[in-house]
Amino acid sequence: MKKPRVHFNTKDNMDFVKELRQRVGLYFKENNISRHANTSMRVKTIFMVLLYFTPLAWMLLSPSENLLVNYLEWFLMALGMSGIGLSIMHDANHGAYSKNKRTNQLLGYLVNFLGAYHLNWKIQHNVLHHSFTNVHGMDEDLENGVLRLSPNQPHKKIFKYQIIYAPIMYGLMTLYWVVAKDFLDAIRYAKEDLLKSQNITLKRVLWYISLNKMWYWVLTLILPFVLVSIPWWHIVLGFLSMHFVTGLILGFIFQPAHVLEETNFVELNDSSNIENNWAIHQLLTTANFANGNKVFSWLIGCLNFQVEHHLFPHICHIHYPKIAKIVKQTALEFNIPYKEHKSYLGAIKSHFNLLYKLGTGRHDYLLNPS
Repeated sequence: MKKPRVHFNTKDNMDFVKELRQRVGLYFKENNISRHANTSMRVKTIFMVLLYFTPLAWMLLSPSENLLVNYLEWFLMALGMSGIGLSIMHDANHGAYSKNKRTNQLLGYLVNFLGAYHLNWKIQHNVLHHSFTNVHGMDEDLENGVLRLSPNQPHKKIFKYQIIYAPIMYGLMTLYWVVAKDFLDAIRYAKEDLLKSQNITLKRVLWYISLNKMWYWVLTLILPFVLVSIPWWHIVLGFLSMHFVTGLILGFIFQPAHVLEETNFVELNDSSNIENNWAIHQLLTTANFANGNKVFSWLIGCLNFQVEHHLFPHICHIHYPKIAKIVKQTALEFNIPYKEHKSYLGAIKSHFNLLYKLGTGRHDYLLNPS
């Protein structure tokens, strides 16, 4: 079944949208800088890529029988995997890393080395999540069947315990992607004509996914079985721990940006109309956190500047701390909410408070149907 055609209100606060775009554009023009990656971003790219591939290469080419060394290699790969996902391939698949389309394609393909399939990622993240943030039935980041992440989703008794098991589900996220998610998503996207919109057939996508999975499993699991002289179950445990750590990192970065007590959740009406324009919708459904922590921001690809990322996904994240001042000031001038938590722990607390309320069915917070 095709997803409904959603309509944003193109007459809502357009003066704000125009002014914001002009001010951000003027920032880059006056400072004579590109919206894409700079030297700092390129250094980060090298660092994150090496953080993932160096331990993998060391494990395969210079295998150690020391269990501590092996587990350290898997842990470093988890950090590199997270860094590539949050910083490098994320910008590239948004077309934000470079003005050169080929460069974006090559760096965006890095997600395939992490066990996922880049086209599925683009559809779920760029098309569905960014276009329809926190919209029930459209934003697939909210819908996984085991967690209730929106008040518009039906309540089940099992959700009462989601505040306890949510971290486990986050930890299993990338492993599920590696094993089954890409296949299931591709079949569903074909039925919803989303693959057709990308000019590719389901048969070809399934072939690409299968091929990608095969060489990924060979590189990260089969070759360690063959080359590393430690019990096989330690290799399996190391592989699983790598994915679990990565899943935890990704889950606890993306969820505190949208699934919070402060953010809006939208349920479509019969006409599939949303009362706000797209930019205002992003401000209402998105929140920043810990923007004053420069080291933290650098490590997570400035995705704690999630408001700026959603408003300007085609701008490289390295520029978000600068344009955030412009976005916040403009929003305040037009009396539009700019949602943020001063600390990361504050955002995490809000996320778990909402998980508890959604899980227990306590709807003592504002629902935002459109």
